[in-house]
Amino acid sequence: MAAWLTRSVMQRNWLSPWPNAVAGVCRRGVGGPSSAAEALSTSRDKPRTVEDLPRVSFLELLYRMAFQGFYNRLHELQIYEKQLYGPIYRNGLQSVSLNTAKMLEEVLRNEEKFPSRGDMTVWKEHRDLRGFGYGPFTEEGEKWYNLRAMLNKRMLHPKDSAQYDGVINDVVTDFMKRIYLLRQGSTTGDLVTDVANELYHFSLEGIASILFETRLGCLNEEIPAGTQDFINAIAQMFSNNMPVFATPKWSRSLLPYWGRYIAGWDGIFFFAKGLIDKKMEVIQQRLDNDQNVEGEYLTYLLSNTQMSTKDVYGSIAELLLAGVDTTSNTLTWTLHLLSKYPEAQDRLYEEVSTSVPADRSPSAAEATRMQYLRAVIKEALRMYPVVPINARIIAEKDVVIGGYQFPKKTTFTFCHYAISHDEDTFPEPFTFRPERWLRDGRERPNAFASIPFGFGVRGCVGRRIAELEMYLVLFRVIRQFEIKPDPNMGELKCINRAVLIPDKPVSLHFVERGGNAA
Repeated sequence: MAAWLTRSVMQRNWLSPWPNAVAGVCRRGVGGPSSAAEALSTSRDKPRTVEDLPRVSFLELLYRMAFQGFYNRLHELQIYEKQLYGPIYRNGLQSVSLNTAKMLEEVLRNEEKFPSRGDMTVWKEHRDLRGFGYGPFTEEGEKWYNLRAMLNKRMLHPKDSAQYDGVINDVVTDFMKRIYLLRQGSTTGDLVTDVANELYHFSLEGIASILFETRLGCLNEEIPAGTQDFINAIAQMFSNNMPVFATPKWSRSLLPYWGRYIAGWDGIFFFAKGLIDKKMEVIQQRLDNDQNVEGEYLTYLLSNTQMSTKDVYGSIAELLLAGVDTTSNTLTWTLHLLSKYPEAQDRLYEEVSTSVPADRSPSAAEATRMQYLRAVIKEALRMYPVVPINARIIAEKDVVIGGYQFPKKTTFTFCHYAISHDEDTFPEPFTFRPERWLRDGRERPNAFASIPFGFGVRGCVGRRIAELEMYLVLFRVIRQFEIKPDPNMGELKCINRAVLIPDKPVSLHFVERGGNAA
């Protein structure tokens, strides 16, 4: 669902967000504000090029990687570097960092027919090692284009996602039952601990119901064997993803990251492959009995496309990974923000409690018409973008970005967190204000200032499904419960694990509202 970090971006951004760590370096003239000003005042008779850009030195990068250890605070680093080096600069590893919506748009408007995210070698290594095909995040070029053409069907168009509202509402109903069960087990009678893990279960049940056309039982009182192992495997893969990208191959036998990383991917594929194989058995039985092969997404891929089995494994595993991790984290942040901003929660409750009769769930059409509900999700995604760093390579032509000329094959790093917290675009950027996104006559922000689902042909294939899941579950939760923070939890911060996740388990009070059906 989201674009993923490239090797150059990973290596580049293992830096400290604190100015004291680099004050000496800046005084020595390595790319501080003065060098940025010098670059901007380059002689008019000489075109500005990549050589004129401010830059972070490689030695500075090594220092921060070795001694600062802020590799899991890359989002904070983006804002600091923007203050230090300006909106565009070289990051020390053959990549150019961009920090404004305007320049982000310039790059994306120059995308080619087959946009490239950059180096996904390490992800591909696992596929090659285990004999699996590449999915939508690892494939490139014309093969990627053809793969996306198949995956987009029954998924990307709004009318395609609308057909799943009944399936998703059934999952939401089970999630609500799960919340009631967890509340009853708490000392206060309304506290749910580790909300993020419960939303993982919800997201996994929801996406599996669509991809595999079956219910897994992730929201039952007794969680099925293997479910938590799959969730833990995602965490293990992402936790070791960054060190694996940043360390040389010769270190793999000496350091623990590679083994843990491969084990994480193995857990992800083991879970996905098991579900795919079960569906393949059902389809084969139908064919053997001369029965019609009918079904939704996975049945379509297995019986009506030219995809090989190994490519189905690769694509479904990547879709499952993205559909679980990103949706659950966005919902976690949304509930956390609503607990901290009761005025916004009250306004949302007013909308959901009056839009649909209390005795039924909303349809996809009804949910997508709720402006404030959509604005709440959009604002949460702005404050906590699914993937805070992304990249593109303009491979086939020279381009001018931000007034600088760049040769073809230049890698551009998109600092989405810094862009979505730009004060010029979003006044009070660290304040939760869903009203920014309402279509009520006010000037709306630059469309490229917050693009959590990507842009263009490489945009998230599961966007419509993810949005519908979030709308429907948030509608039901807020209609039934008032969400209050747990004062014992302390301050919540975010850390970078490819997606932005909370730095501790999130506990929230789900206080039942009177007179409403779940």
